[in-house]
Amino acid sequence: MIGKIPAKLTWMIGAGAVAGYAAVIALSLVLTGMALATIAEQRASVAASEATLAHMERPAVAPKDDGSPLGDAPAGSPFLQGETLNVGGAALLQQVATDIHAVGGNVFSSQVNIDSNGVKDGWIGLTVGCEIEQSALQALLYNIEAGMPFLFIDQLMVQVSTAGADGSRMRVLLGVSGQWRNGK
Repeated sequence: MIGKIPAKLTWMIGAGAVAGYAAVIALSLVLTGMALATIAEQRASVAASEATLAHMERPAVAPKDDGSPLGDAPAGSPFLQGETLNVGGAALLQQVATDIHAVGGNVFSSQVNIDSNGVKDGWIGLTVGCEIEQSALQALLYNIEAGMPFLFIDQLMVQVSTAGADGSRMRVLLGVSGQWRNGK
């Protein structure tokens, strides 16, 4: 005949079962939290993509019905503004920095090129380094080239971060140029 199970052993079996149950509950909570975090990241990515798409689909300016031969071209001068070459370069830097900040990026370096051969013809160059989200690159390039003054992207170098698995932030080096017309 099987004897009685000692009370101490019964207590240890019960404590082990409770500890196992608590571990299963804790693991379930951790896995649920991780799943919810992944879903939130995916929703944020989808929302950013939808915002970029909506921005790309809407016209840069409202169409004017004034009979202009330019139709719905963006308003403003196609040339960089400024009384001097330096002021024109500053206007170029300000415009590009505004476009970078509009897509949630930040500028970490910039250099206005006013000593090159193109300046003789009125062209001012800018090299700017920035850090932006990967999903914002297309919107940034569009914003720079679609508005007034006319700006052109001459150089584009992208360095994707290898530190993070998602690679959402990246470093971008842009070469942008625009034509300056002095006060003539």
